[in-house]
Amino acid sequence: MTSRRTAAPALTEPAAETAAVPRFYRVASRREDTADTVTLELTEPAQAVPAFAPGQFAMLTAFGVGEVPISVSGLGDSAGGRAHRLEHTLRAVGAVTRALHAAPPGSLIGVRGPFGTSWDVASAAGRDIVIVAGGIGLAPLRPVVLTALADRSRYGRIVLLVGARTPGDLLYIDEMERWRRDGVEVVITVDRADSGWSGGSGWSRRSSSRPGSCRTTAWHLSAARTS
Repeated sequence: MTSRRTAAPALTEPAAETAAVPRFYRVASRREDTADTVTLELTEPAQAVPAFAPGQFAMLTAFGVGEVPISVSGLGDSAGGRAHRLEHTLRAVGAVTRALHAAPPGSLIGVRGPFGTSWDVASAAGRDIVIVAGGIGLAPLRPVVLTALADRSRYGRIVLLVGARTPGDLLYIDEMERWRRDGVEVVITVDRADSGWSGGSGWSRRSSSRPGSCRTTAWHLSAARTS
């Protein structure tokens, strides 16, 4: 299967409101999360796409290379129902994601969307929330955590169970510490621990982290390969 190739962009936007046309976003920041994974903050759209919801994805274009579906990992500024700022955490595994991974601050990336079915976080009001994520699968679930924390009093316990192959593959380490301080019960385990790892290995059996009520809403996502 070949990726669709796209010409390098001019600094003007097409006027038509259509999901078939990429909107030009600028890379405002690039953070290296692991050896092969980065988080890109995209801002300054000349014409913003409609706002995203947790669980949805965008088609990101590396101009001259192709486009690939990447879930949103941060919703940012959605004033007026438009996505003025987006965050995408992606792993370099193929030609397109390698090009996006290497995109420096100031460069342009095409964005189409939103696509996909969203997770209705508000429907969990009054319930405990359990989020289970493996590897880069935490990236699309990050907006669920942030949405719940933004209206914390609406929900019961928020439990986050995170796994990765090694400590070096864990995402959002500093952020997970902040989530702990905000009342999220975070349990982290790895498959292969190194000498400097003081957390759990293998699947955690901490009964204290399991919600005791049937009134629980759960989301689960594991890592997936992307072109």
